[in-house]
Amino acid sequence: MEDGTSTCTSVDGTEDFGDNPTRDSLTEGILNLLKPTVDCLENSIKNTRQSQAELRSQIENLSAELTVISQNQQSPIDLESYIKKLLDARKRITIVNSILQNAQDRLNKIHQLSAKEIVKSQSVENPPHDG
Repeated sequence: MEDGTSTCTSVDGTEDFGDNPTRDSLTEGILNLLKPTVDCLENSIKNTRQSQAELRSQIENLSAELTVISQNQQSPIDLESYIKKLLDARKRITIVNSILQNAQDRLNKIHQLSAKEIVKSQSVENPPHDG
Protein backbone atom coordinates (compact mmCIF):
# COMPACT_ATOMS: atom_id res chain seq x y z
CA MET A 1 0.00 0.00 0.00
CA GLU A 2 1.36 3.44 -0.95
CA ASP A 3 1.82 6.29 1.45
CA GLY A 4 -1.10 8.65 1.13
CA THR A 5 -3.58 5.84 0.46
CA SER A 6 -6.51 6.21 2.80
CA THR A 7 -7.59 3.22 4.87
CA CYS A 8 -10.59 2.62 7.08
CA THR A 9 -8.46 3.54 10.09
CA SER A 10 -7.10 6.72 8.53
CA VAL A 11 -8.25 9.97 10.14
CA ASP A 12 -8.24 11.58 6.70
CA GLY A 13 -10.72 9.00 5.37
CA THR A 14 -13.58 9.74 7.76
CA GLU A 15 -15.61 11.52 5.13
CA ASP A 16 -15.74 8.30 3.09
CA PHE A 17 -18.29 6.85 5.51
CA GLY A 18 -21.00 9.45 4.87
CA ASP A 19 -23.43 10.62 7.50
CA ASN A 20 -22.91 8.56 10.64
CA PRO A 21 -24.33 10.15 13.80
CA THR A 22 -22.92 7.40 16.02
CA ARG A 23 -19.42 7.91 14.67
CA ASP A 24 -19.77 11.67 14.98
CA SER A 25 -20.97 11.38 18.59
CA LEU A 26 -18.13 9.00 19.42
CA THR A 27 -15.62 11.31 17.74
CA GLU A 28 -16.85 14.31 19.66
CA GLY A 29 -16.93 12.33 22.90
CA ILE A 30 -13.40 11.04 22.47
CA LEU A 31 -12.10 14.47 21.53
CA ASN A 32 -13.84 16.06 24.51
CA LEU A 33 -12.36 13.35 26.71
CA LEU A 34 -8.84 13.96 25.39
CA LYS A 35 -8.98 17.77 25.36
CA PRO A 36 -8.35 18.27 29.12
CA THR A 37 -5.37 15.92 28.97
CA VAL A 38 -3.95 17.68 25.93
CA ASP A 39 -4.47 21.08 27.58
CA CYS A 40 -2.80 19.85 30.78
CA LEU A 41 0.16 18.48 28.83
CA GLU A 42 0.44 21.72 26.91
CA ASN A 43 0.51 23.74 30.14
CA SER A 44 3.07 21.39 31.66
CA ILE A 45 5.28 21.74 28.60
CA LYS A 46 5.04 25.53 28.74
CA ASN A 47 5.91 25.56 32.45
CA THR A 48 8.81 23.17 31.95
CA ARG A 49 10.18 25.20 29.06
CA GLN A 50 9.97 28.37 31.18
CA SER A 51 11.76 26.66 34.08
CA GLN A 52 14.43 25.38 31.72
CA ALA A 53 14.98 28.84 30.29
CA GLU A 54 15.42 30.22 33.81
CA LEU A 55 17.77 27.37 34.73
CA ARG A 56 19.79 27.86 31.55
CA SER A 57 20.15 31.56 32.38
CA GLN A 58 21.28 30.77 35.93
CA ILE A 59 23.77 28.20 34.63
CA GLU A 60 25.20 30.74 32.21
CA ASN A 61 25.55 33.32 35.00
CA LEU A 62 27.15 30.82 37.37
CA SER A 63 29.48 29.60 34.65
CA ALA A 64 30.58 33.17 33.92
CA GLU A 65 31.14 33.87 37.62
CA LEU A 66 33.15 30.67 38.07
CA THR A 67 35.25 31.55 35.05
CA VAL A 68 36.02 34.99 36.51
CA ILE A 69 36.85 33.47 39.91
CA SER A 70 39.04 30.85 38.27
CA GLN A 71 40.94 33.50 36.29
CA ASN A 72 41.38 35.91 39.21
CA GLN A 73 42.31 33.53 41.99
CA GLN A 74 44.49 30.53 42.33
CA SER A 75 42.16 28.10 43.98
CA PRO A 76 42.99 24.68 45.36
CA ILE A 77 39.81 23.50 43.63
CA ASP A 78 39.87 23.10 39.87
CA LEU A 79 36.79 25.06 38.82
CA GLU A 80 37.28 24.26 35.13
CA SER A 81 35.74 20.80 35.51
CA TYR A 82 32.69 22.33 37.21
CA ILE A 83 32.37 24.91 34.46
CA LYS A 84 32.44 22.11 31.87
CA LYS A 85 29.75 20.22 33.79
CA LEU A 86 27.58 23.33 33.85
CA LEU A 87 28.04 23.85 30.12
CA ASP A 88 27.15 20.19 29.49
CA ALA A 89 24.01 20.63 31.61
CA ARG A 90 23.11 23.71 29.58
CA LYS A 91 23.49 21.69 26.36
CA ARG A 92 21.22 18.96 27.71
CA ILE A 93 18.64 21.57 28.71
CA THR A 94 18.74 22.95 25.17
CA ILE A 95 18.18 19.46 23.74
CA VAL A 96 15.29 18.74 26.11
CA ASN A 97 13.83 22.14 25.27
CA SER A 98 13.90 21.22 21.58
CA ILE A 99 12.19 17.90 22.31
CA LEU A 100 9.53 19.68 24.35
CA GLN A 101 8.99 22.20 21.55
CA ASN A 102 8.43 19.34 19.10
CA ALA A 103 6.00 17.68 21.52
CA GLN A 104 4.14 20.96 21.96
CA ASP A 105 3.96 21.41 18.20
CA ARG A 106 2.46 17.93 17.89
CA LEU A 107 -0.03 18.66 20.69
CA ASN A 108 -1.06 21.86 18.93
CA LYS A 109 -1.55 19.90 15.70
CA ILE A 110 -3.71 17.32 17.55
CA HIS A 111 -5.69 20.14 19.12
CA GLN A 112 -6.27 21.78 15.73
CA LEU A 113 -7.28 18.49 14.12
CA SER A 114 -9.64 17.68 16.98
CA ALA A 115 -11.27 21.11 16.79
CA LYS A 116 -11.61 20.71 13.02
CA GLU A 117 -13.18 17.26 13.49
CA ILE A 118 -15.65 18.61 16.08
CA VAL A 119 -16.68 21.45 13.77
CA LYS A 120 -17.07 19.00 10.89
CA SER A 121 -19.20 16.60 12.95
CA GLN A 122 -21.36 19.46 14.23
CA SER A 123 -21.90 20.78 10.72
CA VAL A 124 -23.05 17.32 9.63
CA GLU A 125 -25.43 17.08 12.59
CA ASN A 126 -26.78 20.61 12.14
CA PRO A 127 -26.61 21.55 8.46
CA PRO A 128 -27.34 25.21 7.64
CA HIS A 129 -30.96 25.86 6.75
CA ASP A 130 -31.74 27.83 3.61
CA GLY A 131 -34.65 30.13 4.29
